[in-house]
Amino acid sequence: MVWKYFLAWLPGIPIAIINGSLRQFGYRPFMGELEAHQLSTLSFLILFGFYVWFIIPWMKFTKKYQPLYLGIFWLVLTIIFEFVFGYYVRGYTWEKLFYDYNLLDGRLWILVLIWIFISPLLINKLRTRNKINSTA
Repeated sequence: MVWKYFLAWLPGIPIAIINGSLRQFGYRPFMGELEAHQLSTLSFLILFGFYVWFIIPWMKFTKKYQPLYLGIFWLVLTIIFEFVFGYYVRGYTWEKLFYDYNLLDGRLWILVLIWIFISPLLINKLRTRNKINSTA
């Protein structure tokens, strides 16, 4: 099960890279950095939500707590990836890595982490409810 969770997490990386590229080369030249960051956060939430919507049936949960475990697992993987990749590959300082968590400065990265955590649970509930309602 852990391998399935891990494999399902991997496409989040290209989704994030594509989203970041859209920000950097698409709309960031036309707006401020903070506004581009905020718009990019929103676009990631939408893109990742679509992705989760389509993979939830593949997960074939048999217990109601499994979507919660999936969200926790994805959250941990994302945080580890963010800090390891950011610090060791991109060469960012710890200050820069933590800066995107500062809601008081308008930084919204924490919303991405919250969404990664809760999206499997919420979307599974939506899909399950829709399945039940469509058969009634």
